[in-house]
Amino acid sequence: MSAFNRLHLIRQVDLFTLRLFLSAIEEQQIGLAAIRENIAASTATKRIQVLENIAGVKLLDRTPKGVVPSPAGTVLARHARQIFDSLDDMRAEFASLTEGAQGELRVVSARSVIVPFLARELGEFSREYPLVDLIVHEVENADIVQEVARGEADIGVFASAYGLDLDGVDVTPYRRDRLVAVVPLGHRLGDRTSVTIRDLLPENLIAPRALVGALRAAAQRTGGEYEPRHVLRSGGTAISLVHAGLGVTVQPECLVGHEWAGRVGVLELAEPWAERRIHLATARGRDFGPAAKILVEQLLTPPADDWAKYSEDTDEQA
Repeated sequence: MSAFNRLHLIRQVDLFTLRLFLSAIEEQQIGLAAIRENIAASTATKRIQVLENIAGVKLLDRTPKGVVPSPAGTVLARHARQIFDSLDDMRAEFASLTEGAQGELRVVSARSVIVPFLARELGEFSREYPLVDLIVHEVENADIVQEVARGEADIGVFASAYGLDLDGVDVTPYRRDRLVAVVPLGHRLGDRTSVTIRDLLPENLIAPRALVGALRAAAQRTGGEYEPRHVLRSGGTAISLVHAGLGVTVQPECLVGHEWAGRVGVLELAEPWAERRIHLATARGRDFGPAAKILVEQLLTPPADDWAKYSEDTDEQA
């Protein structure tokens, strides 16, 4: 690693990378931080590696359970949070000088989308546009599209699901993550790196309600049947039952947080349908107000990624 260079830091490190670094600390896993910030895991790893090279010291200690900040990383995290606090203050002052967007904005989504993705985005939007009365309802994934189509919500954020009726809404891709299999420690499948639906069907497969249709369809494609004994609303409850030894489950990877590390086994689900696609829904043919347009633009704006150029510059200067 090169020595710390203040000018190099200013020129090379962008705010998004600092936020990614903070997310890695909060999630305790670079992969989950990448999902949260909507970039590829390999890109997230590269950004943090280059950040460490610029700092001249190791910022994250790798452990069997994930990552934790090193002493230098703790220092950087403290200063990075101060930077973002200052940006929030500046944003609030700007808002007080202008009217900005205002009115009521209704958003509906499922817990499995709100927790890992949407909560932070909505928090940022609310701070930037304090005159907007933001109303968020947590509803079942299957009901989100219908509420938007009926005009009961301005924006819906939902995970694609088997048999979901999209009539009456316009759909725009938002995020992606993957479904994984979760098994008890010591389970017969636990020493494998990946499993298929055929491997899981002989087990007591505990289903989140939103995934029952997809699991049933996947079983039928293999010539099997799936009739769950337990159908749960909460993914966290399903993982708790797995931890207690009552079966196995399939969950979005982003919901299997660091608190479960070392308590359950997490395996790749080697199925083409295991890629989880999350979309925005707006009412088809219906104009939505300025606040909704701003939020949609914010949700769909990817991080500016000049990182290829940053990496080349760093390689040249190394």
